[in-house]
Amino acid sequence: MTTMKKFLTAEWKDLLMANYLVEPELLADRVPEGTSLDFHDGKLFVSLVGFMFLNTRVLGVPVPFHVNFEEVNLRFYVRRETADEVRRGVCFVKEIVPRTAIAAVARVLYGEPYECWSMDHTRTATEVGYRWNRSDIANAFGAEIDSDLGVPGNGSEGEFIIEHYWGYTKRSGDRTDEYKVEHPPWELFSVKNERIEVDFGATYGEKFAILTNQKPHSVLLAKGSPIAVYKGAKMAG
Repeated sequence: MTTMKKFLTAEWKDLLMANYLVEPELLADRVPEGTSLDFHDGKLFVSLVGFMFLNTRVLGVPVPFHVNFEEVNLRFYVRRETADEVRRGVCFVKEIVPRTAIAAVARVLYGEPYECWSMDHTRTATEVGYRWNRSDIANAFGAEIDSDLGVPGNGSEGEFIIEHYWGYTKRSGDRTDEYKVEHPPWELFSVKNERIEVDFGATYGEKFAILTNQKPHSVLLAKGSPIAVYKGAKMAG
């Protein structure tokens, strides 16, 4: 797949992540065929991730009014074993952006669960925050930036959370689509005084309401980098 033409290039910046411990039953019906849930030291995570999409280009061309925007997603982690490697990837419960065209293209081409909400963000020298709302649902996620942790070590929890280079999408029937993401290793920062005011049930489905009052296992900030996303394709058997 890496020989295919890049479909999308951009910079992903200021990736703020709240990581929650969950039981496998919460995600069992969402796991794409041909993959399995990925655990780290026996722990299963879902992550709330807010970040900036910057300098976005589709097939090398910037799309007017769709170059810089926020995204917030709720994701979980899967793995696929091939004859040559173990591919560690992510699946999305929902991805929220403030641009209708971006959401529509992602749904059609990738089958990803994108929605368009009103969004904005805060970025200063000392804090990062994201807000997304629709109808009577108003969510916010922010934190103060603390220590520079550098690139996380091999086998660490930080590496597990941020270093995934495959995406998997559960399509109709038993079809799974697979796509590759490229980026260099990311530098991590610790955070403090995090603020998570999210109605998980109303935003992501009633099954996820348990997260509304649950304290995250960890909250991290990744600096981010330029990225490239390759066009998805049906996963070979």
